[in-house]
Amino acid sequence: MKHFELKGKKRITGKKADVKSVRKEERVPCVIYGAGIENVSFSVDEKDLKGLTHTPFSHIVDLDIEGEGHQAVLKAIQYHPVTDRALHVDFLALDPAKPVTIDVPVKITGNSIGVRQGGKLNVPTRKLKVCGMIENLPDELPVDITELGLGKQINAGDLKFDGIQIVSPKGTLVCAVRATRNSAAAATETAE
Repeated sequence: MKHFELKGKKRITGKKADVKSVRKEERVPCVIYGAGIENVSFSVDEKDLKGLTHTPFSHIVDLDIEGEGHQAVLKAIQYHPVTDRALHVDFLALDPAKPVTIDVPVKITGNSIGVRQGGKLNVPTRKLKVCGMIENLPDELPVDITELGLGKQINAGDLKFDGIQIVSPKGTLVCAVRATRNSAAAATETAE
């Protein structure tokens, strides 16, 4: 899994005015918790954070908070409803000896038989929740659709990967090939 480095400065907690002053400096208030560590409130530069939040990939974040190093994953992020600026970020500290649950992007590979027959590929799920040890987590989950015919679909329960377990519900639709009017017309022409 890809790593992302982020530097932070500790911040004072408690007063709303302190948080506002942090945001005026174009910094985002953050907190890290979990894995047997005490909660640490800090802030990061807004521009640096965009490299982590504005990407389809999941990352392990290497945090450097005034000399303290932590490995974490992005747990939650709050956005301003109008400006879409990040208001607050929660990080979950990782324990290398314990499995972690994280969202990993799905990568569709291959050219489906159903699409070649005129069907339309539908990919409603862009990420799946997986659980595994940090060293086993992939950058993306490759899903081969070469044998996917018209009217067929792939669910999360159909996928198997070494070293990780898919935690998303088994019925989660990953991708499907739906028949279109053109594919239905072509099927009736070949039948006649």
